[in-house]
Amino acid sequence: MIKKVSTSNASNAANGGAAHEPRLYRVVADKIQRLISEEGIRPGERLPSERDLAAKLEVSRASLREAILALELGGVVEVRGGSGVYICEAAEEPDVPEVGPGPFEVLSARRLIESEVAAIAARVATDSAIDAILKAVLEMEKHHADYSSNEHADREFHLSIARATGNSALVGTIEYLWNQRGRLWHRLKEHFQTEELRQLTLTDHRNILEAIAAHDPAAARKAMRAHLERVTRTFSRG
Repeated sequence: MIKKVSTSNASNAANGGAAHEPRLYRVVADKIQRLISEEGIRPGERLPSERDLAAKLEVSRASLREAILALELGGVVEVRGGSGVYICEAAEEPDVPEVGPGPFEVLSARRLIESEVAAIAARVATDSAIDAILKAVLEMEKHHADYSSNEHADREFHLSIARATGNSALVGTIEYLWNQRGRLWHRLKEHFQTEELRQLTLTDHRNILEAIAAHDPAAARKAMRAHLERVTRTFSRG
């Protein structure tokens, strides 16, 4: 028997116990579970291709990918790079906790908000604020092959841009968005992280820094949006 991913609210205590609609990837995960059961796909067997599965379930590739990540975290499926998604042996109890918003949901919010934050920073950033952004870029370049150190420097880069606006509410917003990059995000990044991706990210960050240092809001907005759109395309590719 394939174990079931519950869409019950694991975080009711956060809003006084009130029920809420399950996140889309949890709904899609349940659809995948029903398909596995209905079509009799056994442990060790492969799911249909991502493209075919998205068409069959009538969901987007992004939502499907997030659902598969949630199932992978719960030990329901195994994603084998270059091969496909395979059903795991069932465990006695499901273990797919509430893992926050999906990666593409977070990226969508970041594209909207961080592009404008970068534009504001370009208008008002002081020399010391620009130096702080540069320091974060240099740290990313220095530790580009060290995941933990690179993540810390990446976070500092985006927060330094927010701090450059002089608006503490924007700093809090960017910090909140960064903290939403939870277990699904990191699992997705594990599947796609390559040296090429790291180098492209460094180039993107340099472009954003240069636009802010030039006090060019339009260029800063464009550079930040281009960066986050590229990340979205990378994580969406088949």
